[in-house]
Amino acid sequence: MTKLYFIRHGKTEWNNEGRFQGANGDSPLLPESYQQIKKLGQNLQAIQFAHAFTSPLLRAKMTAELTLAQLEHPVDLTVEPGLLEYQLGVWEGDTFTHVQATHADQYDAWRNHPEQFDATQVPGAESFASVQKRFVQTIQHAEATYGGEDVNLIFFAHGMLLTVGIETLLGKPLDQLRARGGLSNTSTSILETHDGRNFNEIKHNDTSYLGIINDSSNTI
Repeated sequence: MTKLYFIRHGKTEWNNEGRFQGANGDSPLLPESYQQIKKLGQNLQAIQFAHAFTSPLLRAKMTAELTLAQLEHPVDLTVEPGLLEYQLGVWEGDTFTHVQATHADQYDAWRNHPEQFDATQVPGAESFASVQKRFVQTIQHAEATYGGEDVNLIFFAHGMLLTVGIETLLGKPLDQLRARGGLSNTSTSILETHDGRNFNEIKHNDTSYLGIINDSSNTI
């Protein structure tokens, strides 16, 4: 059985300001995030991972490198383009409140009703189907390459990508991808699989090791 750990990156300036970052925006981690990443590393410290993967974006790469540096067992890290955040085109860099005010229908669909989101109405944006496809392919390839009996793999990525991807791996239909809400910064979610196609959930959006109260700016 392969166990897959999914980590959302530490909180950034744009997270704090309520801005879309997407696949092209990449604001710095907040000073407080470094301490939270240290707590994440301590929580994972004794686990032996066969391989680690990270999004190319700096906020995820820094979270990965700082976390892995604390592990008792060294692990190689691969930069994986399939773990890029959801591409949101012209929304990237804009605030949630402004997009909600100016593109109310598509904003509501993107956040609450994925089956109604029309990416063609947001120049440069990806569809949910595109995000689902590249995420699943990335995870299946990683599991086929490095997975096995009693193997742990770890992935550092982004809130919306991981929300969509995890629910897809669990077999949720499109209209249910956002039913449980989003994932928090520096959170851990864990799935397991014996074949890279059927997945069971062990843990969802765990931030207990951070000792903080989540607010809306921590979760997407």
